[in-house]
Amino acid sequence: MRLALLQTAGDPANRPAANLDRLDAAAAAAVEQGADLLLVPEMFLSGYNIGRDAAQALAEPADGPSARRAADIARTRNIALCYGYPERGADGAIYNAALLLDRGGAPLLNFRKTHLFGDLDREMFAPGPGTAELAEIDGYRLGILICYDVEFPEAVRTLALGGADLVLVPTANMKPYDAVSHFVVPARAFENELYVAYANRCGSEGTLDYMGLSCVGDPNGGNLVLAGEGEELIVVDLSPERLEAGRALNTHLRDRRPEVYVGVTGER
Repeated sequence: MRLALLQTAGDPANRPAANLDRLDAAAAAAVEQGADLLLVPEMFLSGYNIGRDAAQALAEPADGPSARRAADIARTRNIALCYGYPERGADGAIYNAALLLDRGGAPLLNFRKTHLFGDLDREMFAPGPGTAELAEIDGYRLGILICYDVEFPEAVRTLALGGADLVLVPTANMKPYDAVSHFVVPARAFENELYVAYANRCGSEGTLDYMGLSCVGDPNGGNLVLAGEGEELIVVDLSPERLEAGRALNTHLRDRRPEVYVGVTGER
């Protein structure tokens, strides 16, 4: 699989239509480089640091107008897409969500952010229920987490135990948390014997200064690729052979002892 990650500040006015145009342009550029799947940041369609009122106003159902436009982009460009957006659930709650579409525009997964970060997230969104649901593209089993979710070992481990080969992570991580790109993402990949793709925002939005540093964690350790701090489209090849080599080298999953972890889910 050839994977593309778009690192962008998005539309300055946070207009979904303008960001969908950006998605289309990025999809076209990714296809020119032979990409099979394009991952873009958290809350890509609307902006992330937008406040409760804007999140309410811009939220759409998972099958809303923006999803239909994105499906048309996937179908026209012949590339799978994963993007972040504010979702209005059937229960009326607003979720920080990410949608995965296949090359034909069919929805494969819709994930709602489980771990909300600080007052910023909590004022805008309800927490998602968590899921270990996977989809398949080109023989790879994929799961989704959003930003802060990947910083919880249990979230990635749950997907790994479900058989994931690749975890897609749309994110909006800000300075000074560069340790996530440099250390956390590659550690999650290594300890779970899978790839972790982390597509971040860049530039500034309100009081937030995004760090960029989009990356792809390698099951053998380290990052396969690491972006800078500006606008960038990075493309990387994921090989099943590299995945198999990492699983042969790494014995964490085989050597687990769940019976001694009973305190992990307990209250402090």
